[in-house]
Amino acid sequence: MDGGFLMEVCVDSVESAVNAERGGAGRIELCAALLEGGTTPSMGLLQVVKQCVRVPVFVMIRPRGGDFLYSDREVEVMKADIRLAKLHGADGLVFGALTEDGRVDTELCTALLAVCRPLPVTFHRAFDMVHDPLVALETLISLGFERVLTSGCDSSALEGLSLIKRLVEQAKGRIVVMPGGGITERNLQRILEGSTASEFHCSARSARDSGMKFSVSVQQCSSSGHKLHVNPNVAMGASFSAPEYSIKVADVAKVRTLNAIAKNIL
Repeated sequence: MDGGFLMEVCVDSVESAVNAERGGAGRIELCAALLEGGTTPSMGLLQVVKQCVRVPVFVMIRPRGGDFLYSDREVEVMKADIRLAKLHGADGLVFGALTEDGRVDTELCTALLAVCRPLPVTFHRAFDMVHDPLVALETLISLGFERVLTSGCDSSALEGLSLIKRLVEQAKGRIVVMPGGGITERNLQRILEGSTASEFHCSARSARDSGMKFSVSVQQCSSSGHKLHVNPNVAMGASFSAPEYSIKVADVAKVRTLNAIAKNIL
């Protein structure tokens, strides 16, 4: 962990995983549907990513977007996905589960942790939805989670910086408190110095134009300059989804910049 900091990059494609490693990421969180905060990736994606990168790959276990209150059938899906992820080379798992009153679901987490072992496990940003984060942290420590990802129960890690610092102090090395949420090259130094955290989590993504040249109407691509034929009446998801002809990928330059900032903090 060069410079005392480890950078985890969340990715949802092989291209992003390769770019994250090239830029200096020390670990990858592999997801699908980052626009929904991340869900369980396909095992095909995991297999190919493991063939292409050497850094550890932690796999998101989240059967759907939305809240973190899961039905019995969703729990069965999570357990099956954990077993498959382990079978296909996951180096760690990432999940979170809450009760209806906003506490860590200790019974479910205990059951899922048993399936995950011996791999390390991160409790994800479900933590930012808990009723009492200081109590929740002690619960995660008692359950045996290796780390918790948090924005400090706020809109971004920068906004939640004071709570993140308090959590790091309370943890006293018993669990890794990893800031994440809205981390960029503009605020990373403030977050790391202000929180005294040893790891951080980011996506470091940029938009890339699609290689598609045909659909219906003609538009000009912003970067390549070639003409796109686009059907404005069709979207492959919700009405407020990202445009199909712009692809978000981890940016090697952004990852390198973030890594350099972290290494230069004394």
